Amino acid sequence: MMFQVVSSLLLLSLFSVGQGNSKNVISVSNGGELGEWGPVEMCRVGCHARGFSLKVEGNQGKGNDTALNAIQLYCVNNKNNWEKTIQSTEGRWGSWTTPVRCPNGNLIAFNLRVEPPQGDGDDTAANNIIFKCSDETFLEGSGLSWGTYGGWSESCEIGICGIQTRVESNQGDGDDTALNDVKFTCCST
Repeated sequence: MMFQVVSSLLLLSLFSVGQGNSKNVISVSNGGELGEWGPVEMCRVGCHARGFSLKVEGNQGKGNDTALNAIQLYCVNNKNNWEKTIQSTEGRWGSWTTPVRCPNGNLIAFNLRVEPPQGDGDDTAANNIIFKCSDETFLEGSGLSWGTYGGWSESCEIGICGIQTRVESNQGDGDDTALNDVKFTCCST
């Protein structure tokens, strides 16, 4: 009988540990549908995303526009003295913008600016992003203005700790869109 009780408690504690480590993922409903999802990249344990930078290709005039190509998160520890960048898959075009950081908090939610498919026109998919910080600050990236912002994602309780992007690879002579969608993983501690 004692063995059954101990076994049951051990199984219950293992189940609880597994549940405590589950990661919430936040997303938006207006992301583009082209491309493949890249790997999930995470901040180091004990660190949170407090800033970001975008890789953006400017307006190409009559050329093929891709707009937003990648997102980098800046992870810091609770003392705000350690910083590392993480990113998932990246499109090949554009250059990195100046990093933007929350004044006193972590990134907790986001809103994505997406241009819908243009039919025979030039598609760009994701163009820009706005993050909400835990200190109620809003940070908009230096992306492009095509498309519209959709609805806000849910909020992470502690902050964002991971990123996964959906990027369309180079289409050769076809119409390139690069970054189409993004998901963020909430911190568990």
